Amino acid sequence: MTHPDRRPRVLWLIKGLGPGGAEQLLLLSARVADHGSFAYRVAYVRPDKTHLVGEFERLGLVPELLGASGGGRLAWVRDLRRALAESDVVHAHSPVLAGVARLLARTLPRARRPAVVTTEHNEWTSHRLPTRLLNGLTSPLDAHAWAVSEQVRDTVWPWRRASFQVLIHGIDLAAPAVTPGVRGRLREALGVADDDVLALTVANLRRNKDYPNLLRAAKLAVALNPRLRFVAVGQGPLADEIAALREELGLGDALRLLGFRRDIPELMAAADLFVLASAHEGLPVAIMEAFSHGLPVVSTAVGGVPQAVRDGVEGRLVAPGDGAGLARAVAEVAGDAGLRRRMGAAARARSRDYDIRTAVAAQEARYRALTRG
Repeated sequence: MTHPDRRPRVLWLIKGLGPGGAEQLLLLSARVADHGSFAYRVAYVRPDKTHLVGEFERLGLVPELLGASGGGRLAWVRDLRRALAESDVVHAHSPVLAGVARLLARTLPRARRPAVVTTEHNEWTSHRLPTRLLNGLTSPLDAHAWAVSEQVRDTVWPWRRASFQVLIHGIDLAAPAVTPGVRGRLREALGVADDDVLALTVANLRRNKDYPNLLRAAKLAVALNPRLRFVAVGQGPLADEIAALREELGLGDALRLLGFRRDIPELMAAADLFVLASAHEGLPVAIMEAFSHGLPVVSTAVGGVPQAVRDGVEGRLVAPGDGAGLARAVAEVAGDAGLRRRMGAAARARSRDYDIRTAVAAQEARYRALTRG
């Protein structure tokens, strides 16, 4: 436990620092955390996922790549054990790393053993069986466990479910507004006319985001409303496969794959609605961001999405994998400017429920309780 004359040492542990939702939430948390009361560190293990490293460094947090000093494929385990011994609390944001951290912490002398807390960002059913087993069998070793939505908690093994507390995360509602005029400039750069309706998706190119469903829905939706245009922001292992499917479907300028972008708020300002076609989710940060920009959301009803988006209020919900239903919902919202305004206003009002400061304050209260000697 901590000495009274120093701040509790908190290690945030995550698989990588790419542009995914959990990584973005960690960055948002770092921006609003109480650094005067807690000594924060960030550690990760994926050397190919460094997109957000510079953002953390600008906040005065230099992320540590575990295993970077060499020593073989499992050198990160050695480095993680050392980092655990130097921490009072370790907060894991990845199921595999959580399982390893729980076990490694038990190899340390009790006086040097940190409290392990975890956040479940995705449905347990979306994980591969080995990941699910490691995470589930070691989860009783947690000092505290959070889930990002009721739906995520509902996928936890029934005999473990009661130990998980739902903690709704959010975005920085005090973030600076987008510069006036950016909407017109970005739409022009994207080749989107003033009377086109721009649908934006922000999702990495991974299986759970179901881009084939999105692309096929886009093809159908554009046939229903030729003024529709789609842009998709994201990078990932399926980039070539998804680009090939786009060509196969002949989407052309109707759907553009933008890859990794840092100007998400500006793209939100340029868009008219937000679309998500996922097969599995936790509670997507991108939907919270869309709300804050007053964008109606058309999404599959997966994970925590129905907890955020009320069908017919902030947007429209369809069943996962239902490309035709997704197309019809997008075309409906795109074709009715009045409906977009009403849903957009409801979305903006709803965004007030998603303030990252609330989640961080709850986490820090738990850190404080766990380190109080």
